[in-house]
Amino acid sequence: MSIGSTRTSVGEVVWEAHGDASAPPMILLSANPGDRRDWDAVVPALAARHRVIALDWPGHGASPAPSPPQSASAMMYARVLAEVTEALGLERAIVCGNSVGGYAAIRLALEQPARVAALVLVDPGGFTRQKARLNALCRVKGTEWLTRRIAAHFARGYLRKRTPWTRQMIGRAEAERTNPDQIAVDAAIWRSFADPEHDLRARAGGVRQPTLLLWGTRDPVLPVFLDGRAARGAMPSARWVTLATGHAPHAENPTAFLAAVQPFLADVRR
Repeated sequence: MSIGSTRTSVGEVVWEAHGDASAPPMILLSANPGDRRDWDAVVPALAARHRVIALDWPGHGASPAPSPPQSASAMMYARVLAEVTEALGLERAIVCGNSVGGYAAIRLALEQPARVAALVLVDPGGFTRQKARLNALCRVKGTEWLTRRIAAHFARGYLRKRTPWTRQMIGRAEAERTNPDQIAVDAAIWRSFADPEHDLRARAGGVRQPTLLLWGTRDPVLPVFLDGRAARGAMPSARWVTLATGHAPHAENPTAFLAAVQPFLADVRR
């Protein structure tokens, strides 16, 4: 394992690499809030056949917040991903993203298709249908005062299964309350979800890479019967898998997650 950082237009982005440096690259992108440690349960298995690179988004983990922190957005994260992959010289990478990480992964596949060999999208953002519902949620969750007060409670709600990894994620959410920059970034990302640029429903069909759409059926943030259905309709050629988890299947049931993802990756290698 090695830890490095890459300078981007919004500051340093810290990443952690596992596996053989000559193996096919695989990028792991967390949700908001979240960091590279959210993938700890599945990294060892994935790194057996890939060079796994897990990022800390700006303002989370070891990556400093952008200046000002309130400038953070899902669209910024998509640009940061493109800058990091270019700086690291990554081509034909498998990009695996959860929530806003999934949104950024789709944007990279659409805008720089040569860099993306395949997508693993885990409850990805960008597919919310009901504008009124989305705007109301983003206005409420996008306030720093509320985000600070409910950080750990919110994580307990969307992580429906308790495992060593989800308990750690909840602990990190609780610690976030004491970091004003993290709170500001978290809230700003939520506000950005209401931006029309975040809506991928009309664009995601342009993805040509092999894609696995994996959704937690108990996700209260991006419900499978709303956002999952919209994503499946927008990307009809994607392989579709559901798991009885909340918003982070890779941490809530890593065994089932790997059972779904590894056969897909084997098909991509062929």
